[in-house]
Amino acid sequence: MFRIPPITKNLLIINLIAFLATKVLLLHGFDLSDIGGLHFFMANDFHLYQLITYLFLHANFMHILSNMFGLWMFGCVIENVWGPKKFLFYYITCGIGAGLLQEIAQLGQFYMTIHAQDPTVTFGEIFAIGQQLSWQLNAWTTIGASGAVYAVILAFGMTFPNERLFIIPFPFPIKAKWFVLGYVAIEFFSALGTSGDGVAHTAHLGGMLFGFLMIRYWNRHPNSGFDRGRGMQFFDNLKRNFEQRQHRQGSGYNNPNMHVNRGTNSKDADMDYNARKRQNQEEIDAILDKIRKSGYDSLTKEEKKKLFDASNQS
Repeated sequence: MFRIPPITKNLLIINLIAFLATKVLLLHGFDLSDIGGLHFFMANDFHLYQLITYLFLHANFMHILSNMFGLWMFGCVIENVWGPKKFLFYYITCGIGAGLLQEIAQLGQFYMTIHAQDPTVTFGEIFAIGQQLSWQLNAWTTIGASGAVYAVILAFGMTFPNERLFIIPFPFPIKAKWFVLGYVAIEFFSALGTSGDGVAHTAHLGGMLFGFLMIRYWNRHPNSGFDRGRGMQFFDNLKRNFEQRQHRQGSGYNNPNMHVNRGTNSKDADMDYNARKRQNQEEIDAILDKIRKSGYDSLTKEEKKKLFDASNQS
């Protein structure tokens, strides 16, 4: 059975609990989205902690379903490749970045709204007007993990650009890099439009922008801490687990089918076993070297199967 890595699993659980709590508390007249949602920074109810709490709140079932499906589908892979600490740092940072860009977009929207009513208003005067309208501006609230999830999708596209994905309703596979570019284009033109669909397209783009800058920085500064080399710990763990499994089998530990024969054929049997062990180890090493040089997507189906079979048999 496919195992969900710890950070992705906990993020899914927290989002689900927050969604259920929001619905239950709303029945008792307590709006959790109003407290934890990200308000416009000129609004009276704005607080800095909302740059994080808004990531765990969702408006309706379809909203949380789409976000959690994307987090599960792409987050599991990226967390396994990067490791939990790097993945969590990336997820939260991109979520905060998405919120900040949304705040900037709302500032521009507020200025354009006031300027349309009074063309003589300067940009500097907008802040004074915002203080006067702080209670009315409380209605501008952003919730949802979309910005962070879109950043995770971007990370998948940049890490495995040529990995083929089957996306409904297309009857053919699409490379991950084109899938991500399609997402960017849709959100960009949606943000430019004035559809008023209630979707924070700017936040989606903000999450992807922060993710792109972060990944580019890590790639250019491999010794900065969250480096790409550490991201390969997932595959190094596969190798270590494989070696441990082979060691246990070699010692006969917990192997009911292995018998110790002290006859004349024991030496030949040991030589055959050691030869098979060396061959398997050389194949695993070659696969891991190929990943380091060309990326995971360069593996064939047989190589991917052998790699994950080795990890699951530990």
